[in-house]
Amino acid sequence: MRPDDGTGGLKVGLEALKTFKTRVDSVLKTFEGSPGSAKKVAMHTITAASFCGNGGFPEATGLHSQYTRVHDRLMTLSQSLTLQIEAMQIAVHGADIGFANLDDDQRRRFHEIRMKINEQCADAQKDQKRGDDAQVGDGDI
Repeated sequence: MRPDDGTGGLKVGLEALKTFKTRVDSVLKTFEGSPGSAKKVAMHTITAASFCGNGGFPEATGLHSQYTRVHDRLMTLSQSLTLQIEAMQIAVHGADIGFANLDDDQRRRFHEIRMKINEQCADAQKDQKRGDDAQVGDGDI
C-alpha cells in the first residue's frame, strides 16, 4: 500500500475544477445566446393596449398587470442566473489559482455580483411581503 502524501488528491481536485470551469463557461455562453437571456426576455413586452385596445376593460388591465409582474420576475431571474454563473466562474478560477492570486478586478467584480444578488434577494422579499399584504387586504373587503 502506497502512503498518501496528499498531492494526488490535489491534482485530481484541480483537474475536476478545471473541467467544472469549462462546463460553467459553456453554460454561460449557451444561456446568453438562449431565449432566456436577460436581453431576449427584455425584448418581449406587451402593452396594456394589446389586451384591451383603447377601452377601459378592468379584466384586461388586471391581466396586463399580472403579465408585467411575471415578466419583471423573469427578467430578474435571468439576470440573477447570469450573475450567479459569472460569480461561479470567478470562484472556480480562484480555487484553481488560489484566492489570494485573483487580480483586483476579479475580486471587485465578485464583490459587485454578491452585492447585486443580495439586493435582488432583498427586493424579492419586499415584493413577496407586499403581495402577501395585498392578498390579506383583499380578503377583508
